[in-house]
Amino acid sequence: MVALKTAQIESFIAKPDPGKPIVLVFGPDAGLVRERVEALIKSAVDDINDPFALARLDGDALSSEPQRLLEEAHTAPLFGGRRAVWVKAGSRNIAASVEALAASPPGRDCRVVIEAGDLKRSAPLRAVCERAAVAAAIPCYVDGERDLGRLIDEEMRAAGLTIAPDARTMLISLVGGDRLASRNEIRKLALYAHGKTRVEADDILAVIADASALAFDGVVDAAFSGRKDDVETQFAKARGAGTHPDVILGSALRQAFALHRLRMDIEAGTSIDDAWAGMRQHFSREKSIKAALSAWTSARLERVIAQLAEAKLNMRMDRTGLAEAIASRALLQIATGARRR
Repeated sequence: MVALKTAQIESFIAKPDPGKPIVLVFGPDAGLVRERVEALIKSAVDDINDPFALARLDGDALSSEPQRLLEEAHTAPLFGGRRAVWVKAGSRNIAASVEALAASPPGRDCRVVIEAGDLKRSAPLRAVCERAAVAAAIPCYVDGERDLGRLIDEEMRAAGLTIAPDARTMLISLVGGDRLASRNEIRKLALYAHGKTRVEADDILAVIADASALAFDGVVDAAFSGRKDDVETQFAKARGAGTHPDVILGSALRQAFALHRLRMDIEAGTSIDDAWAGMRQHFSREKSIKAALSAWTSARLERVIAQLAEAKLNMRMDRTGLAEAIASRALLQIATGARRR
């Protein structure tokens, strides 16, 4: 069979088909891959810490012992009960081992779960699992806006919280790229809001926009204050330090939200000096942030927020390695916009 469709995946995870004891979980979202693998393993055995119930195999080591997978899958637990085999695929080809197992599949009391990275359709391991009637292939792609919305709602319900519509929209734009990382950020937010009934936008700015954003102040401030040459220089420095473009763009989006909130205050009568003081930022940023507060209106910042959110979504859906170009173009567009009145 081919890889499971999106609509089929959650139901399979919740109630795996016993006729498909071999499950390949793969894709570019490593966090989602791990989350689904762990769910499949936990539902297959009574105790994941029992070494007699759960065998863990390294894919690269398995390539030199191709019969090991077959042996482990057909080994009966020492004290009876259910059994699972967790294979972490590496750089070496283990398709032959999996193909041999598909020809002689384990019984219904054993599940074999193979954890892999992003596999092309032509990859031997994926091809074997999609072709075998006793196997299921589960792709794990980066969460889209709808998926992130469901994740947020799920975690908010679990924490006994509601979330304001504008805060939900903001949070969707700030997380994504890795399911576990997104879930952890949302749980951190829920912990921060403990004792409240509703999460507001200010809570998100306080928690999600944490100290890790400081490393990108240079490129973000250059963009919003209209310094195009500095944007290119600072962006190159951040990339040279190994920072992913999605992280840089996330920092820009947080800054856009913060500036929008302050511009609303300024348009209601607050001075730029008082708005700056309310940000409680390092004095070295004063000139850039005041320039940004002077350059932008709240209406124009709303458009920037929408553009950045769209750029982040495009980056999550990117399959062609254009993330850096998407981020760079978005920041340069902001810098250009800051010079217009």
